[in-house]
Amino acid sequence: MTFRRIGVLTSGGDSPGMNAAVRAVVRAGLSHGIEVYGILEGYKGLVENNLQLFSKPSDVSNIIERSGTAIYTDRCPEFETYEGIASAIETCRKNNIDGVVAIGGDGTFRGATDLAAHGIPTVGIPGTIDNDITATDYTIGLDTAMNTVLTFTDSLRATCESHARCSVVEVMGRHAGHIALRTAVASGAVAVAVAEFDFDEDAVIKSIIEKRNGGKRSFLVIVSEGIPGYAEKLAKTIEEKTGIVTRFCCPAHVQRGGVPTLTDRLVASEMGEYAVRLLLEGKSDIVICKNNDRLCTVDIALALKADRRLKGKMADDEFDALPEKEKEYITVRCKEVMDKMRAMYDLVYAIK
Repeated sequence: MTFRRIGVLTSGGDSPGMNAAVRAVVRAGLSHGIEVYGILEGYKGLVENNLQLFSKPSDVSNIIERSGTAIYTDRCPEFETYEGIASAIETCRKNNIDGVVAIGGDGTFRGATDLAAHGIPTVGIPGTIDNDITATDYTIGLDTAMNTVLTFTDSLRATCESHARCSVVEVMGRHAGHIALRTAVASGAVAVAVAEFDFDEDAVIKSIIEKRNGGKRSFLVIVSEGIPGYAEKLAKTIEEKTGIVTRFCCPAHVQRGGVPTLTDRLVASEMGEYAVRLLLEGKSDIVICKNNDRLCTVDIALALKADRRLKGKMADDEFDALPEKEKEYITVRCKEVMDKMRAMYDLVYAIK
């Protein structure tokens, strides 16, 4: 297939590093003599024919250091309808868009599969601070989000130490505990609570009391938002049972901001350039992953099935009906992810 133009979009929640990926897609495309359309506001831009043509490298200058997404993002329920998909396909045909690079999370990839099914080659790039794409070890935005949390907790630690207090911090991650686990280790938290593993509240309370009696003044506890409402409740419980003044703190959507770190800029740039190469090689309906520090690809449909299995959204009978190769991949991949998370969880308590 000869590519005349490709489109690039960012969809779902924004994440630091998305701009670096957009920049890489645009410049890689232009280097191959292909014009690139920025599809504004995600799939909504395809449905409404809202595009921005990038015809020269300078069109994406000075965005690599910016957080958010320069081509914007939005949720687009209309794209989930037959009429919405038809409008999106018509936009591609009318503007000679021969392929699309879609940057985002699992919802973004479901949309990419719809495009591919209607003859528009697509490649997905995982961009979400949550790191909750099971097929890949790393998603763009994770490192920056974690560093933003650490800046927050470091500031809290100073005031906690001054006043001999405890802070319970709720961090983002949706239903995945990656941000919580890693920042708990790096912030020196005494405990972490994530949805993936049982949390022994009584043991944590006992540990805090023992440490206070041993002379420790300040305490941090990290809780994933995957346990809704628990962080605020835990803060009250700690204060009631220990007598230590305890505050609930939540950096919320600040975690999606911040200047993208080197890691996020680098991975995003690698994935953006690779996405263009894959399209030119005739590849489609795949998501780029970074596993064991190397780029690879997984079929989007398989990646989505692995997501559903890990997140408890795939019943056993549905899993059993899958082809053996798919079951094997999903089983191995889910175990790898959970083993790594478990190791991080255990590390928090081993060095608390």
